Amino acid sequence: MLFPIIASATLNVWPFFVLLICVAVVIVSISMLRLHPFLALIMAAFLAGVIADELPADPKAPEKGQLVRAVELTIDGFGKTAGGVAIIIGMATIIGMCLMESGAADKVVRRFLAVCGNKPAGVSFAIVFSTYLLSIPIFFDSMFMLMIPIAVAMALRTGKDFTLYVLAICAGGTITHALTIPHPGPIYMAENLGIDPGLSIWVGIVVGAVPVFASWIFIQFVNKWTPLPLREQASAPLADAKSMIEKPESELPSFMASLLPIILPIILISCASVFEVIKTTEDRAIKDAVTAAATVGVATPTEQVVPIENWASALIQSMGGRESFMKIKDFVDFIGNKNIALILGAALAVMLLRKQRKLSMSKIGPMMGSPLETGGVIILITAAGGAFGYMLGQAGVGTSLAMWAGSQDGINLVLLSFLVSMVFRIGQGSATVAMQTASAMFIPLLPELPCHPMYVFLAIGFGATGFSWMNDSGFWVVSRLSGFTEKETFHTWSLNGTFIALFGLLLTWVFSKVLPFAG
Repeated sequence: MLFPIIASATLNVWPFFVLLICVAVVIVSISMLRLHPFLALIMAAFLAGVIADELPADPKAPEKGQLVRAVELTIDGFGKTAGGVAIIIGMATIIGMCLMESGAADKVVRRFLAVCGNKPAGVSFAIVFSTYLLSIPIFFDSMFMLMIPIAVAMALRTGKDFTLYVLAICAGGTITHALTIPHPGPIYMAENLGIDPGLSIWVGIVVGAVPVFASWIFIQFVNKWTPLPLREQASAPLADAKSMIEKPESELPSFMASLLPIILPIILISCASVFEVIKTTEDRAIKDAVTAAATVGVATPTEQVVPIENWASALIQSMGGRESFMKIKDFVDFIGNKNIALILGAALAVMLLRKQRKLSMSKIGPMMGSPLETGGVIILITAAGGAFGYMLGQAGVGTSLAMWAGSQDGINLVLLSFLVSMVFRIGQGSATVAMQTASAMFIPLLPELPCHPMYVFLAIGFGATGFSWMNDSGFWVVSRLSGFTEKETFHTWSLNGTFIALFGLLLTWVFSKVLPFAG
């Protein structure tokens, strides 16, 4: 080992020191030494591996030393994160450029203003709750990248309140990622806590709407505290956008054509999610029926025990049966894959720009250069943040947190689940990992719950929306696409996410006491 183990009788506390040291390195590197965030995060990831008490061995070459494993695991985390976001970030930057250049973003803004008026509160309300509904099937990063051109165009048209419009997107898109299936974190939580997926969806949507509304009120104050300007960005030059908003309505694309590059990916991803829910529901019904038959000593073939009254089974039968349904599902899964859906959305956006500006592809091609270069930087920073979070997990931060949580007696389990989830979130960045890990830890504690497990589900989800900082990919997506500095992102995005988390905890705790639904 490169460093001695600092441990108590049952808990190794050295991983906590690893976390604190690496956090300090990141903050000092970016805020004081003014290093590029990519360099600061990669250095911190390597450092976490080097000073870790122990790293997982390479199954194929267990003799490798810790220094080599620190490099390899950092690269693994970097590659996994980049692989998950690279295409969608690239396509989203193209969509954003095309929406701005074609006038589509301004068209959508004009419709918002026509419905809600010019008052910032009404406009932000429309953005918050439209984003909330649209983000149910789509990751926050993707949703933000699709919606940011609307915030830019709105700020250009009104001449102020850019902070408000950016945070309106954040407020609407954050909660669904933490509380609603088909997002992966809620799927893990429902499975680990034994909660019916249908129940979790409806409770998540209904309960989540309350902190979203509270957040909408809160961001009005944040906008006054931190009135940030709309800044020049290579992906969307302000001069071009300003000239676009001065155009008469007749020269802009239609409202539906303007929305389609945004709505199509959401619809396709939603369809894939719906088909997955149908399949999962029927699979669960089959499993339950087979189990019920086995308990009475009946060995019934699987295909004979599907409940006829099950809604998912009825839908599958209406599509020609299981085999036909699976063929359709394979195709829907393909076009509903987030990467393919964003590629199709980008294709529509390019077609819209070509038609509206009467440009050839030879002219449009070079226009993509700047936004793709911007997207490349975002990908590097996001992947470096993912590598840092991954390495903290490999360094044992999660394991030590789990041991600590399991050693706590007499603490409110709803509060504990929230705290554990938020600590995981702060420690390694990923909300999904925080939800997955925290919910798995609470499986053995479920019999001790004085309330329904749904309250633990909510508490963990809200905890995972808490303080977001530099090891969270969402932090960098918001920072780079909005033009905020790291400090400004802390004062806006991180602050609002923490407000949502704390308000959600209060809501969950109150309901767990008033309506425990225990037993």
